[in-house]
Amino acid sequence: METVLSIQKLTKNFGKLCAVNQLDLEVKRGQVFGLLGSNGSGKTTTLGMLMGLTHPTAGGFSWFGEVPTHATRKKIGAVLEHPIFYPYLSGQKNLELNVMIKGADPRNIEKVLDLVELSSRKNDQYRTYSLGMKQRLAIASALVSDPIVLILDEPTNGLDPMGIAEIREIIKRIAADGKTIILASHLLDEVQKVCTHFAVLRKGKLMHSGQVDEVGKGEVTVQVMAAHDDLLAHLQQFTGSSSVRCEGGLYHVMMKDGYHSQDLNKYLFDKGIITSHLVTKRKSLEKQFLEILSEANQ
Repeated sequence: METVLSIQKLTKNFGKLCAVNQLDLEVKRGQVFGLLGSNGSGKTTTLGMLMGLTHPTAGGFSWFGEVPTHATRKKIGAVLEHPIFYPYLSGQKNLELNVMIKGADPRNIEKVLDLVELSSRKNDQYRTYSLGMKQRLAIASALVSDPIVLILDEPTNGLDPMGIAEIREIIKRIAADGKTIILASHLLDEVQKVCTHFAVLRKGKLMHSGQVDEVGKGEVTVQVMAAHDDLLAHLQQFTGSSSVRCEGGLYHVMMKDGYHSQDLNKYLFDKGIITSHLVTKRKSLEKQFLEILSEANQ
């Protein structure tokens, strides 16, 4: 896969504060790459350097295998912090101004308005838009020049649950269209639901990077409930269980490698035990994230 972004030892100091510390990362074409970290972890500073808004103290990066230039940045759309629009102009008119400034194709306006589901409100003044609609218009503005890469900094920040769900679906549609997306967030659930790859930052340092779908591999727990007096003993005797614990009548069976819920279900059925609840749980991104931070503190 083509490397879209390559970061080498990227560092940014603000006086004595090291906001980004020798960061190494690679983003491939077509990935939805999540930069995950709490506030102050260096996410926004990293994106600011990638977009040329602030200069690195040391290290560097390349876009599309080239030294960053004004021409390469034209291939990148970004929504950083709070976008600026004219409140008394309509969404359509604001995008027309963006098209003129960026030298983009005006025919893209209809397409991006449809993508972010603002076509029905395109003639309404920007000041009448909800926070979620304003964020969707910002994404439309970033896409109007048909960039190869889209950068989003905390795209669901401040939104209600419905607004968050709308932005997530839009991100998925953009990704399905083949664009590479780099998304900074402190929300674990957001990264797990929309990203293909992720990196964890802590105080400017890279703590971990990998594929989202690899989270939880090698650790499977099966939740079991059944009306049987000796259920605990049977679960402990199952050759595929490494440990069993009970919480409020619900048994959590940690499975050994190679064993699955269907193996446990068959074992119990052969013992004459019919389960009323049997659910497989894998390690969440939240648990892995906390483990990574815990290891960093040791």
